[in-house]
Amino acid sequence: MQSEVNQEENLNRIITVPNLLSFFRFCLIPVIIWSYCVKENPLLAGEILLLSGLTDLADGYIARRFHMISNLGKILDPVADKLTQAAMLICLFTRFPHMLPLIVIMAVKELYMAVSGCLVIRKTGKVHGADWHGKIVTFLLYGTVAVHIIWFHITPMVSDLLIGLCAIMMVVSVVLYIIKNTRTLRGETV
Repeated sequence: MQSEVNQEENLNRIITVPNLLSFFRFCLIPVIIWSYCVKENPLLAGEILLLSGLTDLADGYIARRFHMISNLGKILDPVADKLTQAAMLICLFTRFPHMLPLIVIMAVKELYMAVSGCLVIRKTGKVHGADWHGKIVTFLLYGTVAVHIIWFHITPMVSDLLIGLCAIMMVVSVVLYIIKNTRTLRGETV
């Protein structure tokens, strides 16, 4: 009984190291945009993006290793990821117009996830973390962004291939989330 109480207290904590790291990632977003669009320094933007990625890994590791997983963290972490990804896709769109499908798919996916996620939380009272396919999308997006930043004169074929791969995985992911959330909202065991 005591461990359940402690676990519930941990889930409701607000100020934790992982949550502070997620907040730090929010603060890096305008710096990334400024570096890429204003300073026109893609490598600096890439370095700041790398720092953001490392803090993302650190906050996940610390949260699991030191039992600092919180409901707020389950929300802050993916929101920081998505805003960082969106910011970088929009920055890259200024040089690579073929990024537009990723921006559109991401916007639709995240709008769906926000609405259905709120409905699931309301029905179950639980905040669910990302599934495996969501993590793959995150990895592919960061990889695609990194390649486009590092390889300044990327060939159109490679660029389109990476963008296409991301788009396909994003669509697969949203379909799997639709299935899962629909089942949850119907009261079926997932």
